[in-house]
Amino acid sequence: MRPINEMKMTLESRSVNESFARTAVAAFAAQLDPTVEEINDIKTAVSEAVTNCIVHAYRERVGLIYITAAICDGGLVRVRIRDRGCGIPDVHKAMEPLYTTLGGERSGLGFTVMESFSDRVRVRSTPGKGTSVVIEKRIRGRQECHG
Repeated sequence: MRPINEMKMTLESRSVNESFARTAVAAFAAQLDPTVEEINDIKTAVSEAVTNCIVHAYRERVGLIYITAAICDGGLVRVRIRDRGCGIPDVHKAMEPLYTTLGGERSGLGFTVMESFSDRVRVRSTPGKGTSVVIEKRIRGRQECHG
């Protein structure tokens, strides 16, 4: 599906940039007149994906996070969050609830949260080269909620 409108941004993998990333993507998606619940779903999913880049992909160093958000036909919002970090050796295992490579205070629910707040999540990763997460959310918007 080809985008009707698209935005791109690149951020450093610093925790202070997580809220900016989710707010920027939400502001871009606002052109579809989403409900508060739909915009919060997008913010939550993007927040989880960006946090994964910060915490897992680059671990103890700062790298770049590449975000592309697109509006497609039928109110589809597609967000791609990509890094050039350490990559994920076993994506299937990493997407299991409660799985984490870090332990401690990490719950291992990042991908589970993304999936529950999105219509579709796709993850591709190559160890040593990075990870790409594509989140899709269809916005039905306020018009459909009122009749």
